[in-house]
Amino acid sequence: MASIYIHIPFCKQACHYCDFHFSTSLKKKSQLVSMLCKELVLRKDELPAEEIQCIYFGGGTPSLLDAEELKQLFDTIYTHYRIAENPEITLEANPDDLTPGKVEMLAASKINRLSIGIQSFFEEDLKLMNRAHNAKEALESINLAKAYFDNISIDLIYGIPGMSAARWCENLAKALKLKVPHISSYALTVEPNTALHKFIEKGKIKPVDDAAAKEHFQILVSTLTANSFEHYEFSNFGKPGYFSQNNMAYWLGKPYLGIGPGAHSFDRETRKWNISNNPLYIKALEKGELPQEMERLSTADKFNEYIMTRLRTKYGVGIVEIARKFGDTYEKHFQKQVIPLQKEELIKEEDGVYHITEKGKFLSDGIAADLFYLEAE
Repeated sequence: MASIYIHIPFCKQACHYCDFHFSTSLKKKSQLVSMLCKELVLRKDELPAEEIQCIYFGGGTPSLLDAEELKQLFDTIYTHYRIAENPEITLEANPDDLTPGKVEMLAASKINRLSIGIQSFFEEDLKLMNRAHNAKEALESINLAKAYFDNISIDLIYGIPGMSAARWCENLAKALKLKVPHISSYALTVEPNTALHKFIEKGKIKPVDDAAAKEHFQILVSTLTANSFEHYEFSNFGKPGYFSQNNMAYWLGKPYLGIGPGAHSFDRETRKWNISNNPLYIKALEKGELPQEMERLSTADKFNEYIMTRLRTKYGVGIVEIARKFGDTYEKHFQKQVIPLQKEELIKEEDGVYHITEKGKFLSDGIAADLFYLEAE
């Protein structure tokens, strides 16, 4: 089973925290969609034996696509790829785009899951992040979507400067009241060269408080798990039957094809990434060229990626699976490196499967790095 990810690199305005590739000029949107279709055709044989289980429109802001552009993309995908009988097809949407007409149009397409970028239900948070929607639109968009879609996810951000624990609790209470079956929640991170980074440097916005973010994360986990959400991956919570298949494909090491400027692909042996530049992407594809770079993954690369991704999930790292996939050297390395992490109660083991403990969850990336196999060893 494999996935297709399609990057739509356009936004109405730039969020202060975002370092993804996008453009706020929509002039080349229809031309770029044509090139996305061309890339899909050029790469149709890259996953020849794989059935496509998930299609994910990410961005940027995919909800800026119109009905004809979506049809063009779906016609291309269904003509050139082997699609599963009931694939999960997700479109990321901004609340301000979800008018009654837009939601109805999306529901009439092949899209069967919406991921709505709420981020916060509070005006002050949305203004600080320079989101294009307001608090009223955040609530209205979900209620509109629920009239047509059963499978809905919302994004929420915690650790926002000035956000109290009480306000974060209220954000979660509003989300629970709306009865959405999936919530993705991320700590606000300050990426270099973003507006947020510059504002913090100049003292216009308070720095992100790591202690507050950790408290918010603990509130997040306890609140959602107490309300029948399963914490199946570090940043993702789903009701039974509503885990994101696209997320799971990534975290469980399934192959995926990344289409569009800045998109990444993985076929179990290599990783590819497209150029993060709309005009250069269009120019290359007009000439029938793929504007991408590639790296072949070593056994150590694959092992490290397995450790990093699986430790983030409820499925954990299996010692038998390490031996089967990577061999004795890697099994012995893991068993040696994991001992101090178990002593610190950051990792626990049950029936040969290792999971990060509650104590270690907010440190998962660092814990994974401690278990990596370095080629020089």
